[in-house]
Order: sequence, then C-alpha cells, then structure tokens
Amino acid sequence: MKERVNIKDRGLKLVLALTALVFCAGIVCGGSPAFGTPLSENGDSRGSGLSQPPPALTADFTLIPYRTGRADEKGGAPGSRMGSFQEQPFVQEIVRLRDDDPEFNKRSPLLVVALRVFSQNLLTWAVDRIVFNYPYSHIGPKTWSHNLKTGWEWDTDRLGMNFFFHPYTGAGYFMSARANGYGFLGSLPFSFFGSLMWEYFGERTLPSYNDIINTTISGALFGEILYRLSSNLLDEQATGAERFFRELGAFVLSPGRTISRLLQGRLWRTTIKEIYQKEPLNVSVYTGLHWFNKGSSFGTGSTSAMFNLQADYGDPFEIRPRKPFDFFKIRIDFNYGKNVGGNYLDNVVGYGLLFGKTIHSGNWDMLIGAFQHYSFWDSKIFEVGTLGFGGGLISRWTWSKDSNLQTAFHLGVVPLGASNSPNIDIVEEGVHLRNYDYSGGGEAKFEVTLNLADRGQFTVIYYFYRLFTYLGPPGDKSIQIFRPRFALRVLGNLSLGFEYAWYHKDSYFRNFPDVDISNSEQKVYLMLYF
Repeated sequence: MKERVNIKDRGLKLVLALTALVFCAGIVCGGSPAFGTPLSENGDSRGSGLSQPPPALTADFTLIPYRTGRADEKGGAPGSRMGSFQEQPFVQEIVRLRDDDPEFNKRSPLLVVALRVFSQNLLTWAVDRIVFNYPYSHIGPKTWSHNLKTGWEWDTDRLGMNFFFHPYTGAGYFMSARANGYGFLGSLPFSFFGSLMWEYFGERTLPSYNDIINTTISGALFGEILYRLSSNLLDEQATGAERFFRELGAFVLSPGRTISRLLQGRLWRTTIKEIYQKEPLNVSVYTGLHWFNKGSSFGTGSTSAMFNLQADYGDPFEIRPRKPFDFFKIRIDFNYGKNVGGNYLDNVVGYGLLFGKTIHSGNWDMLIGAFQHYSFWDSKIFEVGTLGFGGGLISRWTWSKDSNLQTAFHLGVVPLGASNSPNIDIVEEGVHLRNYDYSGGGEAKFEVTLNLADRGQFTVIYYFYRLFTYLGPPGDKSIQIFRPRFALRVLGNLSLGFEYAWYHKDSYFRNFPDVDISNSEQKVYLMLYF
C-alpha cells in the first residue's frame, strides 16, 4: 500500500539533510569574497581582478516606485509606461536573455540524466526502506516480476498523494534534465521514464494509471515553474553572502536543481555576465484569518490562520517569440491551526502558456494561446484535483497611465480529474484512503481584475468543471468555484484584503440519489507585493 507515508517526518528529514549539504557547500564556497574564479564568455577561467558589469536583469524585490510597459515590436525591453501595482517593479530599462546561455548550460549526455533520475528513485526507496521501513518498500525480484506480469490499476491513495506529491516527484525527474541543458519538451520524457521506473520497481504495489499521468504531465508543469523561479533567483555574477543566499533560495524552490549544480560545480562558478533566462516576476504574499462556513451561512464554522503565495511570471503583453512557460501564474494557499483537520495545503492552482501570440490594438493588449492547467483543492470542505489543456485569451484594457482592466478566459479538456464522492470511502487496516472517483471532462476559467492606480484592485475568479466518472459510482458532476476579492492599498506595497469563496457541486449518479452541495469560506488578510 502506497499511502502509509508519514509525509511530515519524511519531508522534514529529507529537507534537513539536503539543507545541511547545501549549507556546508555554501561555507566551503563562500569563505572568500567570491564563490570562485570568474569565467570568460567561452567558459575559461579568468583572473579575479576583472571588473564585472551589472547583471542584465535582476528581480527587484524592493518596495519602490516602478514602471512596466509593452515591449517594442522587435521584442526589446519594456518601455516606461506606468503599469498596475500588481506587476513587477523595475527601476531601469532591462535587457534579458530569451534563453539560457548554451555556452554555460551545456546539454549532458542522456546516460548522465538517466542516472540522475535513477538516483532520485534510489534515494526515495532507501529512505522509505531504511529509515521508515514501510511495507510497500520491501521489494525484490518477486515483486518486480509480479508488477510486470499483472499490469496496471487505479490506486487507492489519498488525493494529496496522487494529485500533489506525485507531481512534485515528477518535477524532480523533470529537473534532472532541465538543469542539465535540456528544454521543456526534451525534459518531458525523463518525467515519464522516472515514473515508469518507480511504478514497476520502486514499490511492491501494482503500477497505477493515475500515478504515471500525474507524475509525468503535472510533474512537467511543476518542474518548469520551479526551474523558472529558481533561475530568477540565481545569479552567477554574485559573490559572498549574496551568492550564498541566492543559492539557498534556489535550493528551497528546487532541491534537485541544487544537487545538479553541486555535482556540476556550478555552486561556486562565477561568470562575468548573466547566463539564465529571467522574466518579470511579481510575487504576492498573503497572511491573515480563514473562516470555514457551515454550508453557505456567512460567518459560521471554524477559524484558522492562513498564508498564501502568488507568483505571476513573464509579461503576457510583450510582442516576442515564446517558448513553453515564458508566462505563467500560480497560487498556493496554506492553512495552519487546530481547526484545519490536517489539510494544511488548502489549494494550488495555476496555468502556463505553451504557445501563443500577443496582439496590440489601441488601448487593448491581448495574448491568445494554448495553456496547460493544474488545480488541486484539498480543504476540509472540498476536494478537487485536475490537470487540463486548452485555449485561452488574456487581455488588458488601459484607460489611464496606471489604471487598467485585465481579463483571462480559458476553455479546455481535463484528461484526468478527481473529486470527493459521498459514495466512496476506501479503508484498509483502519486507515481511510481514497474518498474520490477518477474522472475526466472539461473546464472553463474566467478571471477579471480591476486595477485602480495606487488605490487597490478588485478581482473576480470563476472556475467551472464538468467531469464524467472513469472509476467509481457511474455518473457525472458539475463543480463551480466563485472567488471575489478586493485589496485596498494602505502603505506602499502593503494592502488590506478580503476574499470570499463559494463552492457548489451537483453530482448525478446512476445507481445512487443525486447530491447537491454548497459550501463557502472567507479570508481577511494583509497582502504584500514584491
């Protein structure tokens, strides 16, 4: 059985071990003013007396006035037109790389990357077997032969394991290639290869359809997002304490990439120019109180604390050639306190551009393209997990120097989804496991944000999922999520915000009575823009 995993203990021990490794490397490499000897553009070692030009672009996290704007028609840097306060602050014109510099990010042989993937699986199995001695980690020729002969199934793991931790594991496989010079499409096969290896040989339970789908597809989404965010942090021109903390931040985002950088000698490599692609990045941090209502009755139910993060990466309105995930958005909501019922990771939702084109017409800016989507909702009142692909239109209408209306509309297919069902409760040896069905169908998402200069913003988000059951009580379901919120700026980039969320689900069963459920919640928080 796969689910018998103490996620807290396992994750804590792994993080502590890897943190110690990076910390030691930082001490060794940061004992002198520089993390090594500067390299010339062709990668040769140079003397430390060479002056280094300022970075082509560094993510500016200072709370200062900023400017953003549309790029010129040739794909140059943004101009000086004021943008909304939710956009990335820049204090100077920028020139940024459209790709990682191939001279400093050479592609490793396939065998090297395959060994990295194998090592990740071996490490995971060793921790499960030696440290925790989980029953499913007792593997050998008999279990391998059984898995190969018996074939595939839909497993009984809980929603968080299947729709979050498996994608996160897939991100590690993906990063093994991405951090070794491979692009987005070139890294995808390694997510599949790593998952396939684990499903057959990493545990004694049968390989499962849902695992290889989630690990490969959503793992690529997680992996590319984490790679892009860590690239915005990394700067191999930096030295000393700044370099150490940049590397530490990249480790927090992507431990696998840090391990690759350690093995490649990049943790202490110093260059004389920017070598990683960087894009405008806006980060929002929320913290406050979270109320779970009883049904749709406002102000009832339990209360917990909350901490949220949102990252908007890339400028969707810049005219330029685009690669997968040159633009993406992701939001992560955490709960903490005695009333959350163990659901500390409340939801993760996001999407990334696969390909598209930007159009300008007067005061209108539009990005039309294809997107990959990910949704994970695991609150104490609602459970949904989906991966999706579809078309989308993102637009901005600007009517004054620093006020605008931004919208996003997406329509797509859901190859794999899941939602909690009143007619499913799988229990093994007293442990409650899967309480959801496996399904697929379609989804629609709509977002609209009104930015009013320095006063604040008002946002409405609406998600609709139409899912048909693959495995579980036959039937179909319609799920709606409505999230209006507003934020009023109180000081600098600090805002006071309120969000209300309404969840509604209509389940239509062939062999059971239909079910109609509504729930709601609200949040009050302080929000800080970086």
